[in-house]
Amino acid sequence: MISDAFAADLSAPVAKAAPVAQAYDWTGFYVGGNVGLATGNSNWTANAATPGVPPVSGSLSMYQSPNAFYESGSWLIGVQGGYNYMLRDRVVLGAEVDATFPTFRDLSGLSTGGITRFTSPTPGAVTYGETMLSSGTVRARIGYAPGNWLFYATGGFAWTYDSQDLAQLGPGIDEPRLLWRLGWAAGAGVDVPIAPHWTVKGEFLWTGFPAQTVSHPLSGQRVASDLSLEQFRLGLNYRFDDPSRPAQFAPSRFVAAMDIFAVHGQATFVDQDYPSFRSPYEGINSLSGGGQNRETFDLTLSTGVKLWQGAEFWVNPEIDQGFGFDDTHGVAGFPSAESYKLGSAYPYARLQRAFMRQTIDLGDDTEKVNDDFYQFAGTRSTDRLVLTVGRFSIVDIFDTNKYANNPKVDFLNWSLINAGTFDYAGDGWGYSYGAAAEWYTGRWTLRAGVFDLSNTPAGGVSPTAYALDPTFQQFEVVGEIEERHDLWGEPGKIKMTGFLSRGRAGNFNDAVALAQATGMSADINAVRSSTSRPGVSLNIEQQVNESLGVFFRAGWADGDIEPWDFTDIDRTVSGGVSINGKSWGRPDDTIGVAGVVNGISSAHIAFFNAGGLGVLVGDGQLTNYSMEKILEAYYCYVLTPSTRLTFDYQFIGNPGYNADRGPANIFAARAHWQF
Repeated sequence: MISDAFAADLSAPVAKAAPVAQAYDWTGFYVGGNVGLATGNSNWTANAATPGVPPVSGSLSMYQSPNAFYESGSWLIGVQGGYNYMLRDRVVLGAEVDATFPTFRDLSGLSTGGITRFTSPTPGAVTYGETMLSSGTVRARIGYAPGNWLFYATGGFAWTYDSQDLAQLGPGIDEPRLLWRLGWAAGAGVDVPIAPHWTVKGEFLWTGFPAQTVSHPLSGQRVASDLSLEQFRLGLNYRFDDPSRPAQFAPSRFVAAMDIFAVHGQATFVDQDYPSFRSPYEGINSLSGGGQNRETFDLTLSTGVKLWQGAEFWVNPEIDQGFGFDDTHGVAGFPSAESYKLGSAYPYARLQRAFMRQTIDLGDDTEKVNDDFYQFAGTRSTDRLVLTVGRFSIVDIFDTNKYANNPKVDFLNWSLINAGTFDYAGDGWGYSYGAAAEWYTGRWTLRAGVFDLSNTPAGGVSPTAYALDPTFQQFEVVGEIEERHDLWGEPGKIKMTGFLSRGRAGNFNDAVALAQATGMSADINAVRSSTSRPGVSLNIEQQVNESLGVFFRAGWADGDIEPWDFTDIDRTVSGGVSINGKSWGRPDDTIGVAGVVNGISSAHIAFFNAGGLGVLVGDGQLTNYSMEKILEAYYCYVLTPSTRLTFDYQFIGNPGYNADRGPANIFAARAHWQF
């Protein structure tokens, strides 16, 4: 028989033992990215092919100081992947592979590279330089994790692909050579978890490459050189086998920070092609009539962190590669917004965005916000003030449109994703330093901002023209008013956007007058002075039903002053439809069809007819002017929730406003992946 006391003990609730916190388990696969700074040097010896000529030698520093306006210098962006296995005594064994790419090289000469001068009796005075195009390693790792921190050493095999150039000063030979270097790597680092599946690391890595000899037969020189590099990296890894998600593991106090940390990634590949078309003549900035095929690729990481109440900081490192048709020339409404004004056959690094956003709530009503590439999930006040400062694209905030704004997933043409007349400030990739303020109140939003212009209007002859003005003396002011409404129960928006660029720009009438006086082709560079260029555009988007949306844009810009940073369009009208695939059982697929008509002023026409060159176009003459007429249609097929395939067609009538040339039929395939 059970006593009452014992029965009472059985019926009493039993206290559960508190879960035992366990240190972080580092076992598993991971992938990630890194950004870093590199230093190094190359010891070289130049031997002349002529017997009896003494060799010349020296040491070349590979370090170039970073420049935030030229986006140049010895900084790198890379990707890595690997596997860790943690033993019972918390010793961690692993292996890692990585590849890194330098910043774009052509704005200030070199990125991770050096250049020197020497004189030899054979070629005379020459310059010798070497630039790293890409590098990578395959390494073993061994470390110890006393808690949630992993301290490790690493070493293994290294490679680099370099460009070596020997050039005679003044008119003469220029002998670039490409070479692979194979060597060794060693380093050390520390890794720490910051959120479920995410770790951040700091790493020092040394790579050394033995001497190699490269022949330059035109100059009669054989150059032997070695190379060593030191890299200082900050990396971010995603761990596929991270066991920290179950609460009972309680891996780290850092996990509590998950709601203040966000990471997104995306990659986009575009291949475009067009067959030959009628082209009785061509100029420097013409779309070639013989047909072309071009591709572009980008790999982008977006990382955000919440700083304090309402404040966020976002950074956007990117690896780019590829070219637009004719180095992005020939059509004012250029057919791929995934190509930039400058391109490269080799992958290169860019820091496209680095900005802070402060949101100040002004009302009690709230709305839900979904997680996005530069946005945290959560709620916000419908009435609010948003301040953004740093490096970003003006069209991240201004002239946005739900149906035609993103060349990674919808229309590709420059003059469809934004108003062609919106000559927004930006470098050769469309990004600028500046500040913007947005005031949301009821159904209205007012926006204003000021931004840095490029060194000279983007039609400049020097690559440095595409870099931003480091003095901020040339700037652009942008304003926008937005009205939100429901039309027959469906949401829509109307926006008016205006801009005023202020700096040294040329007047087309002055350039034509100078050409007539000198008998030379019109040169806008010769008539630049301090002036202003205004413009205004209308932007409408309207949902018709849950499957159909329409959009319309129209714009005007001062046609006497040259465009600065976008393209050669003074008048534009565009419109189109976007249809999702709900009616045929694929609700995430999209069909888009749109048309645009672009034009220029009479002064702009006279300038091109006098042989002038614009930002993107200039055939050497324009005796038969006609407006550009562009039709674009695409089908976006959602392969998986994170992967989309798009097939795109564009008809371009009168490319570069020239009725003597064209039309061009452009076909494209696009693959986009995003998490």
